[in-house]
Amino acid sequence: RDMDLMRQVLGDRKLHYFGISYGTELGGVYAHLFPGHVGRAVLDAVVDPTQDPEQGALGQAEGFQLALDNFAKDCTSDETTECPIGDTEQDVKARIAKLLADLEKKPIPGIFPRRLTETQATNGIAQSLYSKDFWEYLTEGLEQAYDGDGKVLMLLSDSLNGRSENGEYSNLLAANTAISCSDAKPRYTTDYVQRKLPEFRAASALFGPFMAWGMLSCTDWAVPGAADHPDVSARGSAPILVVGNTGDPATPYEGARKMVDALGKGVGVELTYKGQGHGSYDSKNKCVQSAVNGYLLDGKVPKAGVVCS
Repeated sequence: RDMDLMRQVLGDRKLHYFGISYGTELGGVYAHLFPGHVGRAVLDAVVDPTQDPEQGALGQAEGFQLALDNFAKDCTSDETTECPIGDTEQDVKARIAKLLADLEKKPIPGIFPRRLTETQATNGIAQSLYSKDFWEYLTEGLEQAYDGDGKVLMLLSDSLNGRSENGEYSNLLAANTAISCSDAKPRYTTDYVQRKLPEFRAASALFGPFMAWGMLSCTDWAVPGAADHPDVSARGSAPILVVGNTGDPATPYEGARKMVDALGKGVGVELTYKGQGHGSYDSKNKCVQSAVNGYLLDGKVPKAGVVCS
């Protein structure tokens, strides 16, 4: 509704919109509320609108594990260049698991005077998987951590948490929590999470428990949540371009198809990018950018089912 107010204040007859990640949920709900006001809209890195928070957390555990698998495969696949953090894919992942287990018992020096903990290292690894451009920093960070230096992984963790060099934090995580808890109705207990841990560990030994315990973020939140999942049905809306990335860790690829189906027949137009990282447009893939630019700038709707690689 705030978005539609901005449209009115600007004097625009239609709202042209590019939503990324949670912005895809905003765009889908806007189309549901105001289908006649939708102009040219693109949803990239798509939140699955059919999932509740538990299903979303489990999907993210699987998504980050897939990205970690792809990172390990990439590092060890070049026969001419040695991977500095492991000889095989399994070796890379086993050494990461051992590092985290060691850090749980004994943190290592990070950015003075702080020490790198298991949670911060997991955060740093997760941050690196949001973009293939960060994989080289993950390799460097792991290599240094194995030698007892946690600075790079801590820098990556700080970036994920919105922490600046002077120790101040942005409102990123606070806003994310407040908005998510206002959106989502389910409230989970520690006993419930304990029962679900085996399922999450099966999805990802590294990220599963991390995601499972994150379900407690809204426990005892003072304001009730709105719904189990958002309603994005948008009959009568203009076409909405929905872009899914097969290697996306945070919003797994399957969410794009679920969004297309939920928007309704004749509304969602799916485009697939076979790549890595969270989102597709910022990958600089020319095929993706041409399709998105062509729609937003010229109104040319791509054919449904286009695949870019």
